[in-house]
Amino acid sequence: MIQPFVDEYRPGAPPTAGLRDSLGLPSRGTKLHECIRNGLPFSFLEQLSRKIGIDMRVLSEAVGISRSTLARRAKAERLTCAESDLLYSLTMVLNAAFELLEGDALALRTWMTSPARSLARTAPLQMIRTRVETQAVLDLIGRLEHGVPA
Repeated sequence: MIQPFVDEYRPGAPPTAGLRDSLGLPSRGTKLHECIRNGLPFSFLEQLSRKIGIDMRVLSEAVGISRSTLARRAKAERLTCAESDLLYSLTMVLNAAFELLEGDALALRTWMTSPARSLARTAPLQMIRTRVETQAVLDLIGRLEHGVPA
């Protein structure tokens, strides 16, 4: 029997813990696959929004979920597999940026919503809808992490 995803959430995780870890999202393997395939609970989006201080509607729009769809998912209390996959990609970008910025949520919000020269003056948050754009943001974070000019 698979335990519900929400049972993995650990309230009170230290602020220096990775963002993904503090949300209780499995890092890999079968448990992660099942979470995404079955659809993340709507509460995951709410928790992510609270943790980083970016409105949940802004986050959902970043991954291509319209406001009307967001309202339907709130009622259903679960996201679809495709929406969960996109939200997972967003979470991985946010987690990498959170670690780069040493757990500073304000710096994370600022960085994610500010145009980046190396992303053709597009804010990283606006580059999550496709795998190619998501990888470009992750590559930028990697370059910044290693001190390589962006």
